[in-house]
Amino acid sequence: MSAKAISEQTGKEFLYKYICTSAAVQNRFRYANVTAETDFDRLAQEHPWLLTERLVVKPDQLIKRRGKLGLVGVNLDLDGVREWLKTRLMKETTVAKAKGILKNFLIEPFVAHKQEEEFYMCIYAAREGDYLLFHHEGGVDVGDVDSKAKKLLVAVDDKISEDSVITNLLTHVPNDKKAILANFIVGLFNLYEDLFFTYLEINPLVVTKAGVYVLDMAAKIDATADYICKAKWGDVEFPPPFGREAYPEEAYIADLDAKSGASLKLTLLNPRGRIWTMVAGGGASVVYSDTICDLGGVDELANYGEYSGAPSEQQTYDYAKTILSLMTREKHREGKVLIIGGSIANFTNVAATFKGIVRAIRDYQGPLKEHEVTIFVRRGGPNYQEGLRVMGEVGKTTGIPIHVFGTETHMTAIVGMALGHRPIPHEPPAAAHTANFLLNSSGSSSTPASSRTASFSGNTTKVEGSPAKKVKTGAAVAKGTSLFSKHTKTIVWGMQTRAVQGMMDFDYVCSREQPSVAAMVYPFTGDHKQKFYWGHKEILVPVYKNMEDAMKKHPDVDVLISFASLRSAFDSTMETLQYPQIQTIAIIAEGIPEAHTRKIIKAADEKGVTLIGPATVGGIKPGCFKIGNTGGMLDNILASKLYRPGSVAYVSRSGGMSNELNNIIARTTDGVFEGVAIGGDRYPGSVFTDHVLRYQDSPGVQMIVVLGEIGGTEEYKICKAMKAGRITKPVVCWCIGTCATMFSSEVQFGHAGACANQASETAVAKNKALKEAGAFVPKSFDELGEVIKSVYDDLVSKGVIVPAAEVPPPTVPMDYSWARELGLIRKPASFMSSICDERGQELIYAGMPITEVFKSEMGVGGTLGLLWFQRRLPKYATTFIEMCLMVTADHGPAVSGAHNTIVCARAGKDLISCLTSGLLTIGDRFGGALDAAAKQFSHAFDSSMQPMEFVNKMKKEGKLIMGIGHRVKSINNPDMRVQILKDFVKQNFPTTQLLDYALDVEKITTSKKPNLILNVDGFIGVAFVDLLRTCDGFTRDEADEFVEIGALNGIFVLGRSMGFIGHYLDQKRLKQGLYRHPWDDISYVLPEHMSM
Repeated sequence: MSAKAISEQTGKEFLYKYICTSAAVQNRFRYANVTAETDFDRLAQEHPWLLTERLVVKPDQLIKRRGKLGLVGVNLDLDGVREWLKTRLMKETTVAKAKGILKNFLIEPFVAHKQEEEFYMCIYAAREGDYLLFHHEGGVDVGDVDSKAKKLLVAVDDKISEDSVITNLLTHVPNDKKAILANFIVGLFNLYEDLFFTYLEINPLVVTKAGVYVLDMAAKIDATADYICKAKWGDVEFPPPFGREAYPEEAYIADLDAKSGASLKLTLLNPRGRIWTMVAGGGASVVYSDTICDLGGVDELANYGEYSGAPSEQQTYDYAKTILSLMTREKHREGKVLIIGGSIANFTNVAATFKGIVRAIRDYQGPLKEHEVTIFVRRGGPNYQEGLRVMGEVGKTTGIPIHVFGTETHMTAIVGMALGHRPIPHEPPAAAHTANFLLNSSGSSSTPASSRTASFSGNTTKVEGSPAKKVKTGAAVAKGTSLFSKHTKTIVWGMQTRAVQGMMDFDYVCSREQPSVAAMVYPFTGDHKQKFYWGHKEILVPVYKNMEDAMKKHPDVDVLISFASLRSAFDSTMETLQYPQIQTIAIIAEGIPEAHTRKIIKAADEKGVTLIGPATVGGIKPGCFKIGNTGGMLDNILASKLYRPGSVAYVSRSGGMSNELNNIIARTTDGVFEGVAIGGDRYPGSVFTDHVLRYQDSPGVQMIVVLGEIGGTEEYKICKAMKAGRITKPVVCWCIGTCATMFSSEVQFGHAGACANQASETAVAKNKALKEAGAFVPKSFDELGEVIKSVYDDLVSKGVIVPAAEVPPPTVPMDYSWARELGLIRKPASFMSSICDERGQELIYAGMPITEVFKSEMGVGGTLGLLWFQRRLPKYATTFIEMCLMVTADHGPAVSGAHNTIVCARAGKDLISCLTSGLLTIGDRFGGALDAAAKQFSHAFDSSMQPMEFVNKMKKEGKLIMGIGHRVKSINNPDMRVQILKDFVKQNFPTTQLLDYALDVEKITTSKKPNLILNVDGFIGVAFVDLLRTCDGFTRDEADEFVEIGALNGIFVLGRSMGFIGHYLDQKRLKQGLYRHPWDDISYVLPEHMSM
C-alpha cells in the first residue's frame, strides 16, 4: 500500500519541523499526547504550558468530523480536560458504522479567534497533478467543500507561486490576509511535495494578527517513499482505522513484509470469526473476500490478507503459522474453515510455498483438530500439482479434513463449498501433470507456423493493427492500436534470466522466426553474453552495462521490459524515454513512489509511449509476444492456449488475476487475443480505456473483458465511451472489491489503488454504472465465466466468431532444473556434503541451525566439533579444542612458517598469498607431527607394545618418534604449553590411556637426552586420540578414521593460521620493506667437483 494515514500529531510534527514560510506559524510543537497510562503530573512537568493556558482536547485516531460528534473539548483548563476525559477515555463509541475504543487523545492550546478568521485548506494527489482546495469559510460547518471551494491544479513537475495562489484561491479573502496566506500555502505545498504527502487537510486554518494556527489536521503520506524520506520521517507509526484494533500479529507480518522481496499482508477483521483466509495474490485476495461476503459470510470473516511475489518456504511458514495461531485461540460452535486460495501464479513456485503451509499445519495439527477446522485449497501455477499433492497428503496423515482443487475448478468455487452453498465433489477432475503439456500429442514434430500465429477465429483477416507513430516530442502524442506483433523485439532491463527464458519458450511455441529478446541491460556487470535455449539449441543474448550501447546496437527494438527495483525504476525509465525508438515500456516493480510514477506518466504521454505498470506482471499477445513472466510457465501457456490468438481481449489490474482470466477465457471461448495487466498502483501508466479502445479498433478482437477494481474512477470512462458509441463490441466487466462497503471500518486491500475515497469509487457503484451503460455485468465473480461464455456463444451463433480447429504447438524441451523440481528425472550429484546446508531460511551446521549454535553458546570449539566431527561434543572437549588452538597459535617469527609469511608480506603480497606461503611449510618437519604422532603411538599401544619395545623398534628401524623432542625445551626446562594442556586433560578427560603411554615413552627418551620430551604436537596428537575414543561420541572405527584422514593436523593449521595472519598484519603495520637475506649469513661455496 502506498497512501497511508498518519496521526494528527505526526502530521503536525512534520509541518512544524519542515515547513519553510515567512508566515508566523504559532503553537509549534505545543501538543501533548494522553493515553490510559498517562501520568498527568509528569505530563504537566514535561509541558508546563498545560498549567497556564486554556486547552483543547480531542481523540487522535483518524476520526473524521470530531466536532460534529461532540468529541472535541474546548476552552478547558487541565482539570477540565481530565474531567472531560473521564467519560471518554477507554470508552467505546460509534463513528458511522465503526465501533471502537477511544484510547489516544491530543491536548493543544486553545486559540481564541473569530469565525471570519477560519479557513479551509486541502491538498490532494491526482493522476494529472496535485489539487489545492481553499475555502474562505472553515470550521465544523464547512459543508461540501468540493462544490464550493476554490480549486487550483498544480500539474506534475509544475511549480506553485504566491501570485497563482492569490489569483485562483484567495479571491474572497480579506486583503490584509492574502499575503500571509499565500506565503503559508506555498510553503505548505512545498512541504507536501518534499515529504511525499498524498493528502493534507487543515480545517480550520486560523489566521489572526498573531500569525497562522493549524488547528485540526488530517494527512496521508506515500509509505513507499520511506527510502527517500527516512531521514525526515524517522520511524513513522501508521495507526489503524478507527474501529479496528492494532494487533501484534499484524505488526509481525508487516515486519516480515518489510524484510522480504515478497508481499505479505494481514488485517484482522474479526478474530472470533469462523472463516479464515490465506490467499495468494493481491487481486485474488479481494475476490475471495468479495465471494465470502456475497455468500453471507461478512460477519464471520476473520481476516483479510495475501501472500504473493514468490515468498520462500520459510516466509510462507511464518505467515501460515501466524494465521493458524490466531484461528485456534477461540472455539466456534460451528467449527472453523480455512480457505487457502489463489489465482494461477505467474512465477511463484506453488509447491515451495505450500511446503511452508504444510509445515505449519503439521505444527498445529492438534489445535486444528480440536477447533474442528476444515481446510479448502485451490491453486494453480508453476509446480502446483506437487503443491496440491503434498497438501492432500498432510490431510491424510494428520486427519484434518483438507479438500484440494486445481485449475480445473473455478477459483472461488471452494468458497461456496466451505460455506455450504455447493456440494464438495469427492472426485474432482484430474488436471494434467506439468510434464504432459510438453509432449506433442498429435505425433507430428512441427506445426505450420501460419496456423499458430494467425487469429484463431475463422473469419479474421490481418490483425496487426497500426503501429505507434513516431513524432516529435511535445504535447501528448497519439498511440497506436497494436502494441505487439510477432516481429516485436525487446530489451530486458535486469538480470532476469528465468523470465527471459520463459519469453524464449513462448516465442518458440508461437513459431516466431526469431526470439523477442534482443538484448539485456544490467549496469552491475561489464558487457558479456548470456546463454539461453531456443527450442533445443543454445543461443547467446548480449548483455550491456548501459542503455545507450544497447539502443545503438539494436535499433529494431521498440519495447523495454524493466525489472529494475523500486529504487532504480524511476531513473532507468526516464533514461529509456530519451530513446525515440521505444514505443512501449513495461515496469514490473511494485512500490515506486506515486510522485515518481506521475512524472514517468507525464513524460511518456508527451512522447507517445505506452506504459504498462508499475506493479504489474505485464501482458501477453498470444502467438506474438509476452512480457516477462506473464501467463506463467509453459504448461499454463499451453493449457490456456496462449500460443495462438483467440477472439477475446481483456484488461485487468491484477497480474495473478490476469492469468486466471487466461484460464477462464480459454475454458469458455476460443481463447485470448491480447491481455494486459495495467498494475495495482493508484496511478497505472496506462488506464483501462487506453486498452479497451485499442481492442475496439483491433479487427481480431470480437469481445472485451474488463476486470476492474475498487478505487479510482477509470471504469466510468468505459461507461462514457459505451454511451457515446465509441465502444460497440460486447464488453463483459466486473469490478472486484464489493465487500468493502460491508465492512464497518476501512480496509486497505492488497493493491495500492484498491481503496475507495468516495462513494463513486466503490466497486458496487462502478458495477451498477457499467451495467446501466450496456456492459455485461455478472452478479459476482463466481458467475464471470458463465457470462463470458454466454456472450461468446451468442457471437458464435451470429457468425461473428467462427471457431477454427485446434492445431497443436511444437514441443519444447523442459529445462533440467525444472524437470528435477518436478521429480521427473534424477542425476547423481557432483558433490556431496554432510556438514553444512545453506539452502533454507538459516544456515545449518551438521543438522543444527545457526541460531541454536549461538543459543547453546558452543563457541569456536563446539562449532569446530560440528563441522569437523559432525557431533555436538561435550563441554570439556570443546574447551580442549579451543586450548589447542590457543597454544598452537604462534611460536615466534623464527620458525619456518612465520618466516615465510613475513618474507612474503615484505614483498608486498596480499594476505591470502602470505598466509598460504606460511602454511605450505607445514609438514613432518614443522608442525605436521600431530597426525604422525597419533598414528605411531596408537599403533604401538594398540599392538600391546611396551614403551621400551616401541622405543627400541623405532631406533632399530632408523625412524624418529614423531611428537618427541624439542630444540629448546627439555625435562629441566619444560614447555608450559604442554603443562597447561596436561593439567586440563588429567582433570577433565574420562581416561587418558594413550597419553599415559606417551608419557612412559617420554621417561625413556629423556633418560637418554633431556630434550627428547613429549612436545606440544605429540601431546595434542595423543590427547586427541584419547578424546575421540572416550567421549562417547564416536565408535572406535570412527575415531581411528579421523586420525587417518588428517583431522588432527587441522588443529595445528587452524591455530597457526592465527599467528601467520598476525605476522602479516604486524609487518604491514610496521611498514617493513622488501626483505633481502644478508650475505654474511650465507655460506657461498663452489660446486664440490671444483673445490676438490
